[in-house]
Amino acid sequence: MSIKYVLLGFLAWKPLTGYELKKMITASPILYWSGSNNQIYQTLVKLHKEGLVTRQVEHQDDNPPRKIYAITAQGQTMLTEWVAETPPLPDLKHPLLIQLMWSESLADAELQAMLVDYEAGLQVEVLMLRERQTRGEFAPDRSAREAYLWSAVRANWLAFYESQLAWVQELQRELAVKGHTNERVHDL
Repeated sequence: MSIKYVLLGFLAWKPLTGYELKKMITASPILYWSGSNNQIYQTLVKLHKEGLVTRQVEHQDDNPPRKIYAITAQGQTMLTEWVAETPPLPDLKHPLLIQLMWSESLADAELQAMLVDYEAGLQVEVLMLRERQTRGEFAPDRSAREAYLWSAVRANWLAFYESQLAWVQELQRELAVKGHTNERVHDL
């Protein structure tokens, strides 16, 4: 999937500047692009050249001109066609699982320390996501369905981190209770 669909989606909601788009992408826990200025502005230039967005230059007295982008009918058609496609299944690239597969070289205390640090990071992420839900994150609110879907996406993201947190906590309990240590079993 390309960032162009994210930009088209936001622009289907309302006209925005590149700066506003960057702020929205950066603030979102769900959008996984770095949202660098180059990536956003290069994509906006390309979308404009392809006729998928319009660009209006708004002159300002004390600041550089603002470029405000809006989706065109052609851009809306492309976005709608993409949204209607069957999405690919999630691509799980989970560094912790790979580290665990090769953690035999760690002493028990090192493995425990790694898991405790990971757990702490998950706890922070869960707290941040809950706070964002409480504060109400930006979202288009053009219909009850749209508001519900954005809320459901945020809830899914939170559930993912809560599930990871519960799994890591259970893993740590199992390692402690069952006494799984890094003592190697040698063939006789």
